Amino acid sequence: MSNLLDLSTALFLRVNDFARTSTWLHAPAVAYAKYGLVVFAALILVGVWRRRGDSDRLLAAAIWAGLGTLLAVAVNQPVAALVAETRPYAAHPTALVLIDRTTDWSFPSDHAVMAGAAAVGLFIVSKRLGAVAFVAALLMAATRVYVGAHYPHDVVAGLVLGAAVAGIGWLLLRRPLTWMVHRARSLPVVDRVLAPDAQEA
Repeated sequence: MSNLLDLSTALFLRVNDFARTSTWLHAPAVAYAKYGLVVFAALILVGVWRRRGDSDRLLAAAIWAGLGTLLAVAVNQPVAALVAETRPYAAHPTALVLIDRTTDWSFPSDHAVMAGAAAVGLFIVSKRLGAVAFVAALLMAATRVYVGAHYPHDVVAGLVLGAAVAGIGWLLLRRPLTWMVHRARSLPVVDRVLAPDAQEA
C-alpha cells in the first residue's frame, strides 16, 4: 500500500510540475474542475427526457442515474471521514494550487465519486450517454489532480466507489424503483407530464 501511495504522490508532483508550465490550460481546467458537474446533471436530465416515453424500467434507470449519484456522495462522506486524508497541498505547501483551498478530506474525491456514479448510471440508461459520461468522468478526475486538489489515488478511488454504488444500487433497487415509476405513471398529472405526445403537442 505504501508503494502505491508513494507512486501516487510522485505522479501528483509530476502533474503539478506540468501545471506550472502549461498556463494556457489553467482556465479551462479550473472551470471544468469546479463546474464540470453541471455536465453530468445535464446528461442525466437528457437521459430522463429521452426515456420518458419508454418502459417503466428504462425510465426508472434514468431516474436512478440521478438518485444513485446523490447516494454515492452520501456514502462517500463517512468513508472520507474514516480515512481522514489531508489535501495534497497540506503535505506539499509549495505545490501549485489553482482553486480555493479547503479543509475537507481528500480521499476519496467527492467530484470523482459523483462522476463515476453518473457514468455508470447513465450507461444503464443509454450506452451512448454512458460513453459520453465516462469520458467526462475521466476528464473530471484528471482536472482535479491538475488543479492541485487531489492525489491520483483520491480520484481513482472516487471513480470506483461512485461506480460501485450506482451499479450495485441499481441491481438491488431496480425492481422497487420500476414499481414506483409504474405507480406514478398511473397518476393523470404525471402521465400528462411524461407522455411524449403531450410534450410535442
